[in-house]
Amino acid sequence: MRKKRAEKKYLKPDPKFNDIMVAKLINYLTWDGKKSVARKLVYDSFSFIEQKTKKPPMDVFKKAIQNVQPMVEVRSRRVGGATYQVPMEVRHERRTALALRWIRSYSRERKDKSMAMKLAAELMAAANGEGNAVKKKDDTHRMAEANKAFAHFKW
Repeated sequence: MRKKRAEKKYLKPDPKFNDIMVAKLINYLTWDGKKSVARKLVYDSFSFIEQKTKKPPMDVFKKAIQNVQPMVEVRSRRVGGATYQVPMEVRHERRTALALRWIRSYSRERKDKSMAMKLAAELMAAANGEGNAVKKKDDTHRMAEANKAFAHFKW
C-alpha cells in the first residue's frame, strides 16, 4: 500500500518585493545556508538592473523568466531494448524551476566582477531574448522537435 502523497510546501514571498518568484530565486542562489547573502545578491542585482535599463527590475525579471521557461522537453523512455527520447510537455512548476536553475548556472559562468553583476547581466540578456539560458531553452525545444516521431511513446 502506498503512503499518502506529500503536501505541497508553499513559500513565503520575499520581504522587499513581496513576490514568491523572487523568494524562489533567492533560495536557488542560497549556498551553505547563507540566505542573507543570497538575498543581498538578488537585491543588488535588481538595483543594478534598474540603473542600467531604467525599467522596474520586477518587469525585467518576470520577462526573463517567461523567456527562459521551456514548454516541451525530452525524457528517456525504455521500450523493448531501446531507449527513446520522448518529447513531453513540461508542468508549470518544473518550467519555473528549470528557468531559475538555468539562469543561476549560466550567470555563474559569466565573466563579470561580482555575482550580483553576473546575475543582473544574465537576467537582462534573458529579458531581451538573448543569453545562454534562452539558448538552453531553444536547444531543449529543438531536441523535442527532432524527436517528435517518438511522441506516441508517452506514458
